[in-house]
Amino acid sequence: MNRHDSGSPDSADQGANQDDAVWLDLVARLEAGTPSGATDPPTPEPASPAEPEDPAARGTASFRDFDPLGLAGAAPAEPSAAQRQASAGQDRKADAPDGPRDYAVDDDGGDFVPEEPPSLAGTDPLTMLAWLAAVGGPIALLLSAMFWRSAPLLAIVGIVAAFVLGTVYLIMKLPQDKNEDDDGARV
Repeated sequence: MNRHDSGSPDSADQGANQDDAVWLDLVARLEAGTPSGATDPPTPEPASPAEPEDPAARGTASFRDFDPLGLAGAAPAEPSAAQRQASAGQDRKADAPDGPRDYAVDDDGGDFVPEEPPSLAGTDPLTMLAWLAAVGGPIALLLSAMFWRSAPLLAIVGIVAAFVLGTVYLIMKLPQDKNEDDDGARV
């Protein structure tokens, strides 16, 4: 806080007394629990600005108090909770279902049941081995790095080769027929 001292010892004591009075007033306001604009200070200070009289200074400000463009306009009257419940009870129909729809959904009774996936017993053994190498290769490398730190180089190279060969086989087995007029959707 910058204070202009005129150099005399009396002005320093007077400034200290004003500071003490302001501090005691602040403590009294806080202990009383009243807003800062509700009580007047006990010792008026000539250098301090006047307390603003707007509701924002008292702590009871609303949006309209801070609306410089006047966008808030007239506030719509909000009904109380009892009025809202009473109007909701009158508007609600007894046979209407709860939720966003005001009609019942037509259910044809036909639930979707997916077909059984084909058995793995009838698959091509080479395709099954390729899937095992493509998926099992990285898992085997991870497990050997965690638990078998002294694995021979030949085992690591074999796992990597099995992964690469299995992945290449699965890619080569993908369908090769391509129809330029087809957008890719199959029913």
